[in-house]
Amino acid sequence: MAKKGNRVQVILECTEHKESGMPGTSRYISTKNKKNTPERLEIKKYNPILKKMTSHREIK
Repeated sequence: MAKKGNRVQVILECTEHKESGMPGTSRYISTKNKKNTPERLEIKKYNPILKKMTSHREIK
């Protein structure tokens, strides 16, 4: 049975890694409630390539 409601999957991508020009990407998949947070989501997550906590922003 399919889920119902306003919850959607979003992809979070590291902003610092993108600017650094290093190869590879740091991406996470998460969910958010579209009704409560219509704007793009931004969360601090761990980037294993840079080995530190960085800001991840919703790309889709």
